[in-house]
Amino acid sequence: MSPAVDLSAFVETAPSGEHRLDLAVEGITCAACIGDIERGLATLPALGSARVNYTHRRLALTWSGEGFDPLAAVKRLAELGYRAHPFRPSRQEEIEAAETRFLLRCLAVAGFSAMNIMLLSVSVWSGNVTDITQETRDLFHWLSAIIALPAVAYAGRPFFINAARALRNRSMTMDVPISLGVCLAVGLSLYETIHSAHHAYFDSAVMLLFFLLLGRVLDQAMRRRTRAVADNLMAMRGETAVVVDENGAREVPVRAVRPGDSVLVRPGDRIAVDGVVVEGRSEVDASLVTGETAREAIGPGIEVHAGTLNVSGALTVRATAPADASLIAEVNRLVADASEARSRYLRLADRAARIYSPVVHVTALLTCIGWLVAGAGLHQALVIAIAVLIITCPCALALAVPATQVVAAGSLFKAGVLLQSPDAVERIAACDTVVFDKTGTLTLPEPRIADRGRHDPDLLAMASRLALSSRHPLAVALAAEARGLKPFAGAEERAGEGVVVAADGVEMRLGSPVFCGLEDEAARILAADPEATAIAFRRGDRGEVFALRQALRPDAKEVVETFRARGYALMILSGDREGPVAAAAEALGIDAWRSACRPADKIALLDAMKAEGRKVLMVGDGLNDAPALAAAHASMSPVTAAHVAQASADALFLGEKLAPVAAGAAIARKALAIMRQNLGIAVVYNMIAVPLAMAGHVTPLIAAAAMSGSSVIVTLNALRAREDRSRLLMRSRREAGSVVPPAIEARAGA
Repeated sequence: MSPAVDLSAFVETAPSGEHRLDLAVEGITCAACIGDIERGLATLPALGSARVNYTHRRLALTWSGEGFDPLAAVKRLAELGYRAHPFRPSRQEEIEAAETRFLLRCLAVAGFSAMNIMLLSVSVWSGNVTDITQETRDLFHWLSAIIALPAVAYAGRPFFINAARALRNRSMTMDVPISLGVCLAVGLSLYETIHSAHHAYFDSAVMLLFFLLLGRVLDQAMRRRTRAVADNLMAMRGETAVVVDENGAREVPVRAVRPGDSVLVRPGDRIAVDGVVVEGRSEVDASLVTGETAREAIGPGIEVHAGTLNVSGALTVRATAPADASLIAEVNRLVADASEARSRYLRLADRAARIYSPVVHVTALLTCIGWLVAGAGLHQALVIAIAVLIITCPCALALAVPATQVVAAGSLFKAGVLLQSPDAVERIAACDTVVFDKTGTLTLPEPRIADRGRHDPDLLAMASRLALSSRHPLAVALAAEARGLKPFAGAEERAGEGVVVAADGVEMRLGSPVFCGLEDEAARILAADPEATAIAFRRGDRGEVFALRQALRPDAKEVVETFRARGYALMILSGDREGPVAAAAEALGIDAWRSACRPADKIALLDAMKAEGRKVLMVGDGLNDAPALAAAHASMSPVTAAHVAQASADALFLGEKLAPVAAGAAIARKALAIMRQNLGIAVVYNMIAVPLAMAGHVTPLIAAAAMSGSSVIVTLNALRAREDRSRLLMRSRREAGSVVPPAIEARAGA
């Protein structure tokens, strides 16, 4: 970043006087970078805290008073090898897109080069056991060198740059042994080529780069898909608001609204600020913010929140807080804080690399020193040391986790689960507790007719056809019954009442019970079903009241029983009213539940579970669930969820059934076991191969073949993570006894 940039324009100041600056940081590639940055900035005077969000590549700096210079943090980051600039969502998109393009170019170069070098190598290998001449072999080796040297120099940059940064910061990442192994393999190959040796190892170096770059491209693509930026959330309150003052009504940016301003909210608009209604009556849909399923009738004196939808009448709202202090902004901060905390999770491969990397280097160094002490020449000692490095090159270790993740991702996709986070499989597999939201998660996202059987089919058809002309959420739900029907011509929607049309000389009305003159019938139906919401229809002297409510997902009971059979603890956390939550918990047999939970309440409960040693899989769909989804050890969300909930979740599941959640947990557990097996295979392989290499019994060619063989074994073992539908059904039978979710059984037979 240019020193001329004025960072003060990007500093946010809270009412408490605390300052915050968000910086986008380029060059973060692994969890080890988090510690490098945070430790590197800890010495800056007057800095309160520095927290890195690994998923978003964002650094949050906080401090109090005026004694801290943000530019000092940028300069310190540059010294550490990282480039920083003010965080802008659009700019971050450009940076991540550029990184992806760079990795794809490196991958293409490595792949093209590897194919050509392998053709030359096969000719040399076959010729060495037949009749190849020294001149022909040297020519093929030099051709391989001409291809490999620029290819490695270009395609290896993602690893070389990160390795150099790690060494400058005196830390160790997987990129260090990879870079060292590749460079030494290429260097030894070049030396052998110059001296007309029988073997060179250009193919091994370039192939290793190709497979590692492939894993990094997949990781980057998954990270881009899951990145949640503030705009996704803040868009729920709108970009502008209509402020009414003595000069009339004028549209201003939301950030320009101040406490005390009067804001006009028209029917169908989302409320832009937190405030109190001073004029007008309407209904608001707060389900996205609070999880409350029923529409709330509001009038003067009622508090409203940004992000809620004004369904019917016009309102005048007096703002009580600036845009940055609204409930939406609070949720945004909670999501960011939770994501930063979760980004500190150290993946299995990273944990293995912390131990593996220094051991490999020390072993190779001691081997070289030992052979020199024993009287061997420098060339022989170096060749043996390089053989140790090649045979222990972390190809198997580097592939142990990514290969399993790729296979597991395919199995999860077949089961209806889309991964969004590179470490989602590990997180989901480690969970022992499942916490469900109710609205839109355990229940279907849209209300359905609760008593279809008692209604006259002709009246239902006419009502659903008339509902096609209304934007009211209840009418939209009823319109789902109008399969193949067209709306009535000339229908008129009346704000706050309903929709009316004259057809065949008879007036038809759809809307509130009062609008249709069916108050008594609606009261009787709602008394029998308190969870339902009524919408009335009248045609002439015939009337009908339809009870609509959110129904449990068709396989919710069976999936809950499957989780219970597997030993998971179960709980419901919902922002909905006590009655609907209690009814859902009773229907599903879940004893632990909480209702009327705000986003901060859910995070507090999850933190309490974490303190007890539990690892929670959170399943939710709404804006109010987003912080909890980010704070949980792992999280899943339906594909129909709010955008910010999707962005906060580790995985999405498809369809109207919960079976993918249970299937995803089972596949993840199996995949984690295979990851650990692969790491064990890599360790056993090294315990056998390293002593042989140190003793000088392994040439670099044999070392390269052994390294490739270990990678093949690891990859073949990773294929065991595949899970087809029939095996999923068998596993469900074993775990749940005679209880097999019909949804899973249907999938198995499909």
